[in-house]
This record gives sequence, structure tokens and C-alpha cells, in this order.
Amino acid sequence: MALQPLDASQANSREGGPSFSLANRLFRALWTLTWAVLASWTPPPFGAWRRFLLTLFGARMGVASDVRGSAKVWYPPHLEMADRSLLAERVTCYNMAPISLGERALVSQGAHLCAGSHDIRTRDFQLIAKPIRIGADVWIAAEAFVGPGIDIGEGAVLGARAVAFKSLEAWGVYAGNPAQFVKRRILFAKPGDATGPGDAGQ
Repeated sequence: MALQPLDASQANSREGGPSFSLANRLFRALWTLTWAVLASWTPPPFGAWRRFLLTLFGARMGVASDVRGSAKVWYPPHLEMADRSLLAERVTCYNMAPISLGERALVSQGAHLCAGSHDIRTRDFQLIAKPIRIGADVWIAAEAFVGPGIDIGEGAVLGARAVAFKSLEAWGVYAGNPAQFVKRRILFAKPGDATGPGDAGQ
């Protein structure tokens, strides 16, 4: 059920015409109304109910994954969340292209995952959409921004209000606008472990 943006020159998108088909727009209208009425007001413990609604509309939700009520998912069929991953309060998941989260990935309050942009080389400002992949154990901190086509490697951290327009290496810590590498992320090893995640190459 992947989407293809309409040809902006034919749809006259720059002048207010549609960017997606009528069927898609009707589907999203129904989804937006359903979430507003049945989920947007729900407290955190109602995660199973929100998961059910997202699955009903085509999202693929892992065990104990959660999207908080105040978060916004643009198109559920383009959302895949592995076990125990979370979109926290006020997250915007603008998934015109698929967005996936690995196990235990955390997207914190007010962060923005944006899988769409425009081709500035065209007068018609053609909409383009590219998928975002967020690996296992990633932390996207509060109010950070992740642009289209970005791959965030396992265990990486994107700091608060940081902006990622390039893919992030696994187990790296990034901050700033544009996001820059700060240091390696090293997890404390469990008793008996020789090394912890992120120790490779140290």
C-alpha cells in the first residue's frame, strides 16, 4: 500500500491542488477523525488500545510498542514499530514514505520524523518522499528533526533539537544543526559480558 505522490505539474499542487490521490486523502481523513475521537485523549496506560487502532488502519506494531495519544501519525500503513519501541508525546510522524523503528527505539517528546520534501529544481515544487529507518536502541531526543531518506544506525543518539539530514552511524552520539558526531555511545556491560554494545573498535 505504498504511496506515490501525484505529478505536481498535472495536479497543480503548487497552486493548492492535491499531492496524493482522492482515495488516499479520504483514508487519511477517516484515520485523523478516528484518532482524534478514540485515541488522542487517552493516557499512557491505554497503549494496547492505541496499538489496536493503528493496526486496524494498517500499521505493523510490535509487542508493547506504543504511540502516545498526542502524537500524530500521518499514514498508518507506512508505520512499522518493533517490540517496545515508542513515539512519545507530541511526536510528528510525517510518513509519506515508510518509517520503521527497531526494538526499544525511543522518539522523545516533540520530535519530528519527516519522510517528505520538495524538489526545489522544479517550478512545480514536486513532492518527493523517502523512507526513514531508525535502528534498535536508538534515542531521538526531544524536539529533534529527522529528514527524508535518513538511516539511523543501531544504538545511535540524536540530541535534543538536533537536525539529521545525513544518516547516523551505529552507536554514535550526535548533536547540533546540522547534526555532528560528538562521541561513541558505550553501554555498561552486564556482569559476565566481555564488552557492552558500542564497544566495537574501542
